[in-house]
Amino acid sequence: MRKRAAGNWDDLRFFLAVARTGTLTAAAHRTGTEHTTVARRIQALEDGLDRSLFHRSNLGYALTEAGEGLLATAEAMESAFLAASVAPEAGRTVSGTVRVGAPDGFGSVFLAPRAHRLTRQHPDLEIEILATARIFSLSKREADIVISLSSPQQARVVTRRLADYRLSVYAASDYLAEAEPIRTVADLGRHPFIGYIEDMLFARELNYLNVVGPDTVARIRSTNLLAQVHATLAGAGLCILPAFIAATYPGLVPVLPDALSLTRAFHMHIHEDNRKAPHIRAVAAFIAREVEVAEGLFSGAAAV
Repeated sequence: MRKRAAGNWDDLRFFLAVARTGTLTAAAHRTGTEHTTVARRIQALEDGLDRSLFHRSNLGYALTEAGEGLLATAEAMESAFLAASVAPEAGRTVSGTVRVGAPDGFGSVFLAPRAHRLTRQHPDLEIEILATARIFSLSKREADIVISLSSPQQARVVTRRLADYRLSVYAASDYLAEAEPIRTVADLGRHPFIGYIEDMLFARELNYLNVVGPDTVARIRSTNLLAQVHATLAGAGLCILPAFIAATYPGLVPVLPDALSLTRAFHMHIHEDNRKAPHIRAVAAFIAREVEVAEGLFSGAAAV
């Protein structure tokens, strides 16, 4: 006799964790349980539905056709649950954990030194900063708030443009004191550059080395912006850097800033399900406010 499918939201929560992470271990970490518990919950869900939801392999768990069909239903239930859990209440305190995914420069140099200003106001609030060069998925709950260089590519996302920021060529003062003089843009071609690994760029907006010249190639490359900063500080050559990053390192000097500069923008994204959550709204408002106060820092006009 066919088993009756149990309408157990907790089983679906484990299902979503495995579907989004692809492994039992990662799903266990996300749900705060043991991998054996995750496996047992998935098996119970499959037994109840009388169908396989995942293809198991040495590479992990991949959704079957039945699993793909259940995913939409499970995410709809999750959205309804989240909407109910963040319904406004009078006198509700700001508490919980908010995970912010951001490019390494913004997350490490701008947000991290300022985050304590908000957590001091709200002792029950915790902020996790994922400062790394990658794209974060809001639909997979990899982050609650995402800072990116472009408008959202995902559905059901609330977004706002945070700020434009200026980039220029920078070098260490010691490097410039010993290197061949740079008087024009053409002179830049005689100096080594530091930059990104082009085939590993996580955003096309970072592919800007060609503004120096069509044949410009970085001789030292990294996916990490702070690695580029420290290579530049060590005298390895020239590097195109955001003004708000360079301002925090007195040893960096702008090179021909009036002749060569470019502008990019930061955008902030929140999943539609979470936009009314008090703790997420508090962090989002804080980030927007701090960026607004630091307008001169991002434009290269002042250090904040």
